[in-house]
Amino acid sequence: MTRAPARARTFVASALSVTVLLITAACVAYEREVPRALPQGVSEPPAATTPSPSATASPSAVTGRSTPVLNDEQLEAALITEADLGPPWAAAQGPALWRDGTLKATADDGDCRLLLEVLYTEEPFGVPAGPRASVTLDDTAEGTQLREQIGAHGPEDVERALEWLRTLPERCERFRAKTARSGAQDVEVTELPLPDTAGDARAALRVTLTGGGPDGAPARLTVDLAAIRVGEDAIVLTNGGFGEVRAEVTQAMAQLGADRLAEVARQGRLRV
Repeated sequence: MTRAPARARTFVASALSVTVLLITAACVAYEREVPRALPQGVSEPPAATTPSPSATASPSAVTGRSTPVLNDEQLEAALITEADLGPPWAAAQGPALWRDGTLKATADDGDCRLLLEVLYTEEPFGVPAGPRASVTLDDTAEGTQLREQIGAHGPEDVERALEWLRTLPERCERFRAKTARSGAQDVEVTELPLPDTAGDARAALRVTLTGGGPDGAPARLTVDLAAIRVGEDAIVLTNGGFGEVRAEVTQAMAQLGADRLAEVARQGRLRV
């Protein structure tokens, strides 16, 4: 008899947390120069996910930085936390089961197949060339999972990947995917708008896979993918699950994560 009211309280608390997040993100955003978008139409996919031979060199040489690379501790400080989201979010106990059960999929079309690979690996920019940091959080009420990764990438690779991501709502609007554990899936790809002040360049998608779950029952998996460039670092944010995946959470965390990384980088430059 007490479960329904408790869940109602949880939902209200979650909704209030999201509202506070959106207000906070809007307040902490500051003006920054946003580069002009690259011309539409990409003739090649993002860089390969395996590092090049030059990855053994220093990160400064790989990325061509003129400023020092942020170290692991600084990147950790830039990550979002469960405190930013509030209840019912908590530190994850492990990777979500739907990752292997449903998201590990393939498709006939090359771009759509690569999109599925990027969603599964969470590496639209490839493997970071230097220090990296990540955090994984669970929405314990909805069973969804959010993950943020920060790392150094070559600016040209980042811009090429962002441009490619922006083409996918048209190239892969609807397609059929095959999974090893959950059968065939109907996939839909739509653009997910991000705040214009989230980083220096950005692209985001909402991908839904509708079909059977690993247990054979009808299921609908929703995954948001946000990719953001902040200076010469990049953020990859995923938010997904079979429960309700709130776009406003993805958008607010994209803004907050970008602002926090920019501030950490600014403080790092001041100390040089």
